Amino acid sequence: MKYQNTEAFAKQQDKEDALSHLRNRFHIPKDKNGNEWLYFTGNSLGLQPKSTKEYINQELEDWANLGVEGHFEAKNPWLNYHELLTDKMAKIVGAKPIEVVVMNTLTTNLHLLMVSFYRPTKTKYKIVIESDAFPSDRYAVKSQLKFHGFDDEDGVIEWKPRPGETLLNIEDLESILKFEGDEIALLLIGGVNYYTGQFLDIKKIAEIGHSKNCIVGIDLAHGAGNVQPNLHDSNVDFAAWCTYKYLNAGPGSLGGVFVHEKHAKNKDLPRFAGWWNHNKETRFNMRQPFDVMEGAEGWQLSNPPILSMAAIKASLDVFDEVGMDALREKSEKLTGYFEYLINEIDSDDISIITPKNPKERGCQLSIQVKNADKNLHKKLTQNNIITDWREPDVIRCAPVPMYTSFEDVFRMVTILETLLK
Repeated sequence: MKYQNTEAFAKQQDKEDALSHLRNRFHIPKDKNGNEWLYFTGNSLGLQPKSTKEYINQELEDWANLGVEGHFEAKNPWLNYHELLTDKMAKIVGAKPIEVVVMNTLTTNLHLLMVSFYRPTKTKYKIVIESDAFPSDRYAVKSQLKFHGFDDEDGVIEWKPRPGETLLNIEDLESILKFEGDEIALLLIGGVNYYTGQFLDIKKIAEIGHSKNCIVGIDLAHGAGNVQPNLHDSNVDFAAWCTYKYLNAGPGSLGGVFVHEKHAKNKDLPRFAGWWNHNKETRFNMRQPFDVMEGAEGWQLSNPPILSMAAIKASLDVFDEVGMDALREKSEKLTGYFEYLINEIDSDDISIITPKNPKERGCQLSIQVKNADKNLHKKLTQNNIITDWREPDVIRCAPVPMYTSFEDVFRMVTILETLLK
């Protein structure tokens, strides 16, 4: 597509956009005067679908009218409510239903998965992460190392960008495994880096890790609902993600878990147990010994929190209606237009650190502004633009294809250019 730096072009793109109607299905934040904000932080918290209240109210009504019988008699019986989410979530991340379950929250799920898949020995115990991994991932792997009795500094190997560069290079990961692979037990990599927006080659990472008999896990916090990771075909061992960013399920909502089908029937994998990963056929016969379920459900511990799952269901129904292929197609066009407009700004102080190749990024662009500080972010906010500031000089912006328009992007960049001048 040949882009144009005009408001008329942006409006024409919105007019021709087959998904433009989706914007009307979300609540767009407004200022005290009723003006809509330009919202570019779906990578931190997605907007609320207008249907969410209806979905939650249905469960509140069934709770009020049925009490405990809602587990069986509710419109969406609570006993197996999580199963209503499985197929649709599996499509979003490119998995088989047996490989996916919605439960807990992201870091909790990473710990539960590492209980099973991080099985260090005295000589093979190290964990590879990106040098700029999201802090909670770093905290999680360091605490796992300490729990197993290892030094949490010595046990972490960082996959770093090359000197003077910002992005990760897959050849450098190959070198790490070539020279240190015999000491590495686990690779825990963010599939889409939160800071740069780089979408890594998950399948290649799995091949590299497995070549040295390492377990490979992926944090998809910034990937689920943003890119198509094709988790099953990638052959990674496990993955986890949150649902409050691109999946629009609300602040602190439950996370998702993927465990590859090759591990589905391995009941010998060590894991923590609770009654919700016990065989559902005998779960309520309280005298039975533990019998773990097959597949990702075998990592559940507790019965599902229905009100959070209702919000997730509301969002997943929209995703299922549209499909990830259509969303990715629009995302590439929308972010491509955003990139074009940023590059049109006449300033040597601004650059984009996110990969130029659309296949190596999601919708987020990380904009670096030389000599800037958080005052620039504050000025954007004062102009009704919600972005995300990351020290020392990066503004993360995510034009989410579900609800961001081409006109939103044009207006945002116009205001940014004015502020830079």
